[in-house]
Amino acid sequence: MDKVPEQLKDFRNFLYIVWKHLNLPEPTPVQYDMAEYIQNSPRRAIIEAFRGVGKSYITAAFVVHQLLLDPQKKFMVVSASKQRADDFSTFTQRLILELPMCKHLIANEGQRWSKIAFDVRPALASGSPSVKSVGITGQLTGSRADIIIADDIEVPNNSMTQMMRGKLGEAVKEFDAVLKPDGKILYLGTPQCEMSLYNTLTERGYQMRVWTARYPSVEGSEKAYGNRLAPMLWDAISTSKTPLEGQPVDPDRFDDDDLLERELSYGRSGFALQFMLDTTLSDTDRYPLKLSDLMVMSVDTDKAPEKLVYGVMKEVKDLPNVGLSGDKYYAPEAIVGDYVNYTGSVLVIDPSGRGKDETAYAVVKMLNGFLYVPECNGLEGGYNDATLTKLANIAKTHKVNKVLIESNFGDGMFNELIKPYLRKIYPVSMEEVRHSIQKEKRIIDTLEPVMNQHRLIIDPKVIQKDFDSVQHRPPEQAQRYMLTYQMSRLTRWRGSLAHDDRLDALAMGVAYWVEQMAADVDREIKDRKEQLLMNELDKFVNGYNINSAPRKATWI
Repeated sequence: MDKVPEQLKDFRNFLYIVWKHLNLPEPTPVQYDMAEYIQNSPRRAIIEAFRGVGKSYITAAFVVHQLLLDPQKKFMVVSASKQRADDFSTFTQRLILELPMCKHLIANEGQRWSKIAFDVRPALASGSPSVKSVGITGQLTGSRADIIIADDIEVPNNSMTQMMRGKLGEAVKEFDAVLKPDGKILYLGTPQCEMSLYNTLTERGYQMRVWTARYPSVEGSEKAYGNRLAPMLWDAISTSKTPLEGQPVDPDRFDDDDLLERELSYGRSGFALQFMLDTTLSDTDRYPLKLSDLMVMSVDTDKAPEKLVYGVMKEVKDLPNVGLSGDKYYAPEAIVGDYVNYTGSVLVIDPSGRGKDETAYAVVKMLNGFLYVPECNGLEGGYNDATLTKLANIAKTHKVNKVLIESNFGDGMFNELIKPYLRKIYPVSMEEVRHSIQKEKRIIDTLEPVMNQHRLIIDPKVIQKDFDSVQHRPPEQAQRYMLTYQMSRLTRWRGSLAHDDRLDALAMGVAYWVEQMAADVDREIKDRKEQLLMNELDKFVNGYNINSAPRKATWI
């Protein structure tokens, strides 16, 4: 093509042609709006849009469009994985091969033409290919680019913990070593957590534009997005005579029923993050359970200290941390008194059912008002022999005094199934627990006061095992099953989490001991010392008068 028609210089018109070539419906208003912003965005820009809107397809078409206008431009496509970056590059190549107006861009013999790196025919000889794909952990340096496209570089696999997010933040700084003078860096993505890299980038001078799946309210938009909401959305909600809040932004592709299904799957908090792109923490009460309120120390099977002192001087850094920004693990500041036997121990089981695919369990022990958690996890397999045997062995290992079973599912069926295993492996009493209060409110009301007083102690093996147990799941689902993720993301909203089974099991175990939590720990220690002293006095007196009766351990 010797000269590009004037109409095709507008990327939106080119996008229409590409969509028709792919036998797709005409681009939606949101896609057109996104295309206009991509073409005219500032030199440092971030596009946040809900999943499925077509960010990557639109941007791949943009790369072809720019090469059509200026074949000397150099692009680098960076994704979380090399495979995803290569897929982007491959799609770009296919457009060049298949679109009649792009035939002159197909590389000649001797030019680069692979999914890793390729040239367009008019490009002058250069050490940098026209388009190069690379993973964020790969070798970024070695070639230069006019435009760097960071396509979904933040994914659950590299942003789950605070350490991972720190590494990712350092990796993207390499972009400036690759970028040519007056070049552009364009991020495409969906935030994976409240402390998203994209929020950090705005502090480095990047401008962000956000397209949500549903229209927010005017007040909600100002609070959650500031001036980041796409103008087409802001104009709609600020000028409409009837409230648009909650209505689909792109109803031709994602109608209300579709979005409701996705909200049910992701949970309300997950939907707010993945589809409403809301990473704000409205207030400290939104996520009332903080990992930093726990105490982390090894929990013995039989004994525990009489008292633990909470502090923030002994941070535990070698555990995976999926908490919110600033959330850390702390070991006890001091241990007071002797190690003595627990008052009691319970095993709580939340059976799988009604869409759940794991049976959650928690062991909670109590001493002097402190609650110790040596185990809390989930077992896959429903009611099979391996699951029931494992639970019975857990009860035996921790010498529990009682097994509590959530009875809201199955009307006691699980009790009957596990009874033979307990009789054979570890005979112990069982008790059904039934709830009628909204789950989120019940869990928070149970755990928040205990954690605020730093009375909940977690074994570090629980945290590590919790993290390891979900790694076989798809990355976008894995963290939702984790106890620590559920704990730090629970809100009072109904359905705020897609999965809360492990946290619910822990809360039921804590609730069982709540009545004992009023015990004055210091008084317990004092009483025990007095009893020991009286026992010694009895031994002393009896040593001189073997006929005297033992004295009662009370002060006169």
